Amino acid sequence: MHKGLKRFGVFTSLGVLLVLIQGAVVTNTGSGEGCGQTWPLCFGQVIPLDPPPETVIEFSHRLIAGIVGMLVIIMAIWSWRTLKHLSETKFLAIISVFMIIFQGLLGAGAVVFGQSDLIMALHFGFSALSFASVVLLTRLAFEDSNPKRHYVPIVSKSYKWFVIGTTIYSYLAIYTGAYVKHRDATLACSGFPLCNGELIPSVFHDAIAVQLLHRAAAMILVTLLLILFVWTLKAYKKQSVLVFCSVLTIILVAGQAASGIAVVFTQNSTLTIGIFHALLISLLFTVLCYMVMLVNRHKQS
Repeated sequence: MHKGLKRFGVFTSLGVLLVLIQGAVVTNTGSGEGCGQTWPLCFGQVIPLDPPPETVIEFSHRLIAGIVGMLVIIMAIWSWRTLKHLSETKFLAIISVFMIIFQGLLGAGAVVFGQSDLIMALHFGFSALSFASVVLLTRLAFEDSNPKRHYVPIVSKSYKWFVIGTTIYSYLAIYTGAYVKHRDATLACSGFPLCNGELIPSVFHDAIAVQLLHRAAAMILVTLLLILFVWTLKAYKKQSVLVFCSVLTIILVAGQAASGIAVVFTQNSTLTIGIFHALLISLLFTVLCYMVMLVNRHKQS
């Protein structure tokens, strides 16, 4: 049942993930102006001739993003028609289309008109939301093909709202990380956990403030996820899906923290570490969004 939709959903999810990774590559390599200030053309050309590396990076990102955008729209329409009996479908379909279109327009606007670092940080956040919504639509297709997979947890109201609050906070933490990149504050603090050898830097400027804000946001997120993990194991250890998700969040946030620290100690010289950092937070956010979907189905204990 839904064999085609499931395959298409997996393919589209991987496509959105690829676009997300490409966006991280564009940011980490400073290739945002690789096609000049023209969009959708690249230096006024449909296909740039003899392009430098930054143009190849930016142009390939635009090309793949356009193709994946069409896949997301098809996925949303297909899911709306096929899974309309599921309460989550319409909301996720609308969000997936809105986010993929809006992030495209935001990127185009940044190329043509320029945008502030605060606004451009939203671009990555919208990518994370787009990825999560497509993955959850795909998950619904798998659930609907086997009614036994339609899991409805029994949780308390307080647990439900803690999951929702943690997920919202994780999105804010994503935003602080994206702002660090766009503000070019990645290496504002050398070393970790100290900043330039001090707990509170004596030399203080905007980039250091942005970096410290992100570090504080990340530590709070780790704390919230540890609380969620312990709460789940103590109160819902027999609910295997919730336990699995909570364990996965700890693994992902540990990898996220390790990759972030590695970026600092390697002086951001290894591109793959920065990409891995962006990938892990996107996967973490998706797992949390899945938990939100589950607890909103809940039977209150």
